[in-house]
Amino acid sequence: QLQLVESGGGLVQPGGSLKLSCQFSGFTLGYYAIVWFRQAPGKEREQVACITSYDSPIYNLNSVKGRFIISRDNAKNMVYLQMMNLKPEDTGVYYCAAEEFGGRELVHNMCAMKDERDAWGQGTQVTVSS
Repeated sequence: QLQLVESGGGLVQPGGSLKLSCQFSGFTLGYYAIVWFRQAPGKEREQVACITSYDSPIYNLNSVKGRFIISRDNAKNMVYLQMMNLKPEDTGVYYCAAEEFGGRELVHNMCAMKDERDAWGQGTQVTVSS
């Protein structure tokens, strides 16, 4: 059973940085994608970034390119989202989600913009405010 637990959220001033962590467990297949989403108050959830078992990062939001970095540490079963130069519009609840695949898939397909994933974490709040 896939399980994910996020941590690292908090309050930060504009221009500041935060590093979110997603602890994952329960993968049984060799091919998977772990995805960061966020949801701002009153807005729809949006897909932020994705990393696959091939270690190929994809940034799905143009607004975070150059500011956010997704990475993973397989030895620790962790995926990170390093967020820099944070802006008030980055405020929201950040979730990590995961999906396993039965065989090799194109990274483009594994990181496609979709909400249907196999498991979700509980979310961690990020607030960017002065």
